[in-house]
Amino acid sequence: MLSRKRLVVLHLAGRYPLGGIGWQALHYVLGLTRLGHDVYYVEDSGAHPYDPRVQSVVGDAAYSVAFLADVMARFDLSDRWAYVDAVTGTSHGFSRDRLARLYREADAVFNVCGATRLTEEHLRCPVRVYLETDPVFEQIRVAEGDRRAIEDLQDHTHHFTYGENLGQPDCPIPLEKFAWRPTRPPVILDLWDTPFDPRAERFTTVATWKNVGKDISFRGETYHWSKHLNFLRMVDLPRRTGQPLEMALQVDDRATRDLLARNGWILTDAFEVSRTLATYRGHIQQSRGEFTVAKDLVVRTRSGWFSDRSVCYLAAGKPVVTQDTGFGKYVPTGAGLLPFGTVEEAAAALDEVNRDYERHCRAARAIAGEYFAADRVLERLCREADL
Repeated sequence: MLSRKRLVVLHLAGRYPLGGIGWQALHYVLGLTRLGHDVYYVEDSGAHPYDPRVQSVVGDAAYSVAFLADVMARFDLSDRWAYVDAVTGTSHGFSRDRLARLYREADAVFNVCGATRLTEEHLRCPVRVYLETDPVFEQIRVAEGDRRAIEDLQDHTHHFTYGENLGQPDCPIPLEKFAWRPTRPPVILDLWDTPFDPRAERFTTVATWKNVGKDISFRGETYHWSKHLNFLRMVDLPRRTGQPLEMALQVDDRATRDLLARNGWILTDAFEVSRTLATYRGHIQQSRGEFTVAKDLVVRTRSGWFSDRSVCYLAAGKPVVTQDTGFGKYVPTGAGLLPFGTVEEAAAALDEVNRDYERHCRAARAIAGEYFAADRVLERLCREADL
C-alpha cells in the first residue's frame, strides 16, 4: 500500500486549452488522487498560451484560465490548481504564496510531457519525475550530446517514457546517460463508460495534420515529428473499403483538403470536437472506433509508443485500428486493437472489426482495463519513482 504523498502535476492544459490535452492532465491528477495522494495541478512554465479560437499563441491568458477553471470545477478540484500568467505573473486558481509553500512541502513533482523547465522552486522537491509522452526526440538529443537537453533531464531524479520499446534490439534509438523506464498513458475507466452501439458508423480520430520544427536527424536518418506523411500513405483507404472515415483536424491548405475529400475522407473541425472535455468525450463515444496513424518519428524507430487518445477510445469500448509502432510486444493485439503497416493491412483490419463488431468492442474495453487503467499504471509509476 502506497503512503499518502503530496504531489504536483506540471502540465500544459492551459497552454493548449483543448479537450484531449485536458483529459491527459485529468487522468494524472484524478488518477493519483484516487490512489489516496494529495494532488495539485500547476502551470508555471513561462510559456504564452495558444488560443484555439484564433489558432495562434496569444498574450492574454483569459481563455486558458477559464478552460482550466471549468475542468477543475467539474471534478471537484477547484482548490487544487494554479496557472501562472506568463505576461503578468499573476497566479490564477491559488496564490503565488500558496504555490511557493506547495513547492516547499511537496514530496514530488511530475513533469508531464516535459512541459516545464524546472526552476529553483521545483528543485526543492526531493523527487522530480520527467514523464515523456512523445518519445525518441529527447533520446536522440542526448545521444548527440545536446547540452541543454542533458541539463534539463539531469534536473529530474526519475525518467519515464511512453516509448516502451526504446533501447531494445529492434529499436535503433539508444538510451544513454539516463535510466528511462517505460510507462503507459493512464485512463480512468468509469469516466469513459459507453453503452454498446452497433449503429455507430464512423471510425474517427482527432489529429494535427502537420507539425513543423521538430524533425531530427540521427545516424544518417531524418525522422519527422508529424503524422501527415503517414496519413498520405493511407489517403485512398476510404475508397478502398467503403468504410466511413472521419478526421477532426485543423488544416487550412486547400490542396490538402481537396485531396482528402476526393478520396472520401470526412473532415470535421478539430476545435469544435476538442472545445471542451465533454465535446471530446462525446465525439469518441459516438464513434464506431478509431482509425489513425502515428508520427513518422515513433513508427520507423519502432519506439513502442501508444497514444493517450487511443486509450480513451479503448476505454469507451471502441476498437482502435492504428499504425504499428512496436507496441504489440507489450499489449495484446488482434481483437479490439489492430495494428497495421500498409494500406492493405489497414483495410483488412477495418474489415475484421466490422465482421464481429461486438466482440472487438468488448476486447477494446478489456485491454484498457488490463493495460491502461489509471490505478494500475499510476501505482506502478509511483512505486518505481520511489514514492
